Amino acid sequence: MRHIAAYISGLIFGVGISISGMANPAKVLNFFDVFGTWDPSLIFVMGGALVTTFIGYRVVLRRPAPALSDTFKLPTRRELDLPLLGGAATFGVGWGIAGFCPGGALPALGTGRPEVITFAAALIAGILVAKVLQRYVIPKAAQA
Repeated sequence: MRHIAAYISGLIFGVGISISGMANPAKVLNFFDVFGTWDPSLIFVMGGALVTTFIGYRVVLRRPAPALSDTFKLPTRRELDLPLLGGAATFGVGWGIAGFCPGGALPALGTGRPEVITFAAALIAGILVAKVLQRYVIPKAAQA
C-alpha cells in the first residue's frame, strides 16, 4: 500500500510541476531574470506550495502516527553546517544556471529532450560525488 501511495503522490507532484511550468527551464529562468524578461507567475506556484505545506503539516501532525507508518520521521538536526549550506548553494546556482531542479527535471524526463537527459545524468553524477565526499573527504577534514 505504501508503494501505491508513493506512486500516486509522485504522480500528483509531477503533474503539478508540469502544469505549473516548473518543468520548463525557460519559464524558471525568466522567473529569475528580475531585470529582464521577468515572469512572476512562479511566485504563485511557490506560494501555493508553501501554504499547502504549512496547513498540511499542522493537520497531519495532529495524528498520533502517519496513515502508512508507525511513526513520523521528521528531521531533528537544527544546526546549519557546511554540507547543508554548500548543498543549498549548489542547488540554487544550478537551478539559476540550468533552469532545472530535480523536482522539475524528473517529470520532464518523459519528454526525452537531450538537455533533460543531460541534466539527469549530471544530477546522478553529483549525487554519487556527494556520497564519496561524505564518506571519505568530510570525515577526514573533521578529524584534522
